[in-house]
Amino acid sequence: MGNFTVLLVICVLVVILFAALIAILSRYRKCPSDKILVVYGKVGTDEMGNPRSAKCIHGGAAFIVPVIQSYQYLDLTPISMNVDLRNALSKQNIRINVPSRFTVGISTEPGVMQNAAERLLGLKLIEIQELAKDIIFGQLRLIIATMDIEEINADRDKFLVAVSKNVEIELKKIGLRLINVNVTDITDESGYLNALGKEAAAKAVNDAKKSVAEQNRDGEIGQANAQQEQRVKVAAANAAAIEGENESRVAVADSEASRREREAEALRRATAAEAVQQAKAKQEAYAAQQEAEQTRAALEKATQKADVIVKTEIAKEKAEIDAEAEAEVIRRKARGEADAIFAKMQAEAKGQQEILTRQAEGMRAIVEAAGGDANAAVKLLIAEKLEDLVAIQVEAIKNIKIDKVTVWDSGAGSDGQNSTAGFISGMMKAVPPLNELFKQAGMELPDLLGKEIKEAAEERAAALTAAQDEPERVETEIISEE
Repeated sequence: MGNFTVLLVICVLVVILFAALIAILSRYRKCPSDKILVVYGKVGTDEMGNPRSAKCIHGGAAFIVPVIQSYQYLDLTPISMNVDLRNALSKQNIRINVPSRFTVGISTEPGVMQNAAERLLGLKLIEIQELAKDIIFGQLRLIIATMDIEEINADRDKFLVAVSKNVEIELKKIGLRLINVNVTDITDESGYLNALGKEAAAKAVNDAKKSVAEQNRDGEIGQANAQQEQRVKVAAANAAAIEGENESRVAVADSEASRREREAEALRRATAAEAVQQAKAKQEAYAAQQEAEQTRAALEKATQKADVIVKTEIAKEKAEIDAEAEAEVIRRKARGEADAIFAKMQAEAKGQQEILTRQAEGMRAIVEAAGGDANAAVKLLIAEKLEDLVAIQVEAIKNIKIDKVTVWDSGAGSDGQNSTAGFISGMMKAVPPLNELFKQAGMELPDLLGKEIKEAAEERAAALTAAQDEPERVETEIISEE
């Protein structure tokens, strides 16, 4: 029984060790040649002591520590894409189309590979392709803007070198490298490249025609010289052989003269034909050059017109923006002034409301002090203001200056009063009585003051009645001093 237990323990330990070994081996990852193994998590520090975001391995293997590390692969398969650039503005302000095909891939350089791990890990192939295409579009437009159309079209090597250099620099920032560039064709909507092609073709045709005419001329001249030399030698041999036959010699001489005339005529025709061909070649060259110059003039005219129109439109938009800004300033200023006026009037209304409220509270307190009797409250107010009212009546007649008043009375009038009494009574009535002032204000004096004023009026009327018994001529002097 004891041996069985020991054996069982040994078997369990072997199984555990075997499982641990399998687990360790399963975390050991090898990197294929067409991929980059990216280990991320806690992967150590760089040369500066800063924590590294990832560790990239190409062509090797690494042990992935469980829990604190994980891994992914970056595919090194080349990505080929069509970059159809349209309406790119060249240095001559002429828009051209540059269709091209670019082949890119993830770089295996240490620093660039780190950029790919930080910026492309987890992206799909189509997403990486769109990102690279955006960068290529921007760099192509930048390069074309610094070169002339003739330079781009004629010196393709220089153009491709500039494209490769600029695009490669930008692609490395996201971890890519440029593998190949192929520009298929360069066209423009203005017809400038077509005009250049026609000019070059016309020049080549004219050069070929000129070369053909020169070769024909040289051949004819050589042939004539050879025949002439041949005939001369034959004639000399014949003359030496037939010295005694004068008639034959004369016939031979006549024949030679006729032949020479025909040869001269042929030479003349050949020379004239050559001159005519040269003149036609020059005429065609001038016509082609004239067409090219007309095309160039039309292009220059269109360019100048586009510049003027663009500047005019920019000035128009600027004027509209300035006018809108000025109108907005006026509207805001008017809105601010209106808000200020409204706030001021609102404050004044609140102040007036507060004054009236305080006055109403004061009146309420006076009525309450008078035991709720409004008439008694009015008496209290009048008693407080009586001195001011009397001062107003005194002020009304204070500045009247009467040195002397002479009245000739003719006796009693129709109402029982003489003229003197009527005059004095009217003058006293001209001064506003206190009771009349209160009546005009819609109020009545208290009964106490009313009775006193009534008694004073009756006494004044009795005095005036007694004055009727005076002689008919009464001289009264009233002296008023300030």
